[in-house]
Amino acid sequence: MITDHTRKIRERYLSAPVMAAPEPWRKVLDRPVGGLLGIGFAVHPDTGQDLVMAVSSAGHGLFDAATGALVARDRDPDPDTDTPDAEPDLACPGLGPVAGVPVRIAGLFGGGLHHTTADGWALDVVSPDWPAHRVILSADGGGHRGEPGGTWWHVHHASWSEFRTAGFSPSGRTVAVATSSDLVLWARASVPALS
Repeated sequence: MITDHTRKIRERYLSAPVMAAPEPWRKVLDRPVGGLLGIGFAVHPDTGQDLVMAVSSAGHGLFDAATGALVARDRDPDPDTDTPDAEPDLACPGLGPVAGVPVRIAGLFGGGLHHTTADGWALDVVSPDWPAHRVILSADGGGHRGEPGGTWWHVHHASWSEFRTAGFSPSGRTVAVATSSDLVLWARASVPALS
């Protein structure tokens, strides 16, 4: 039985339009990735920049999370480690600047990404019209209060392909959403120091 409270929350999300993420977030990538199985975060060893590794049925790709640029690509990874289910920690070997470093992958085979940042941003995935998924970015835990565009933003609607995962990088500088057909990234230049 659906309560009035649950019905109101469902209606709030159903009526919220997809909107741009607020400052300081900027969309840096909205790219088709056919057969996407999952994604994971790594850190560039020289710059400290967030990297996003995408694992798909067509190979592995590594993206610069600040610009969305493709950093490295492996179209023919080792069949023993080409999907994260080959390892207990759901990791695949890194490539490019993180070659030899295991990267944990969240998506079709399980795992997860961060849903909060140290400075108060939160990410929720809701499904008021399942199997479609809506990604809600909120400031100060405002995902269930107020009107969209105030303290929460409906930033992505996965209605055309299967949802894989969504979350923040460990640094809190990147938001990623992965579906079976797309990778979307938002970035911010820095994270404010906590006092």
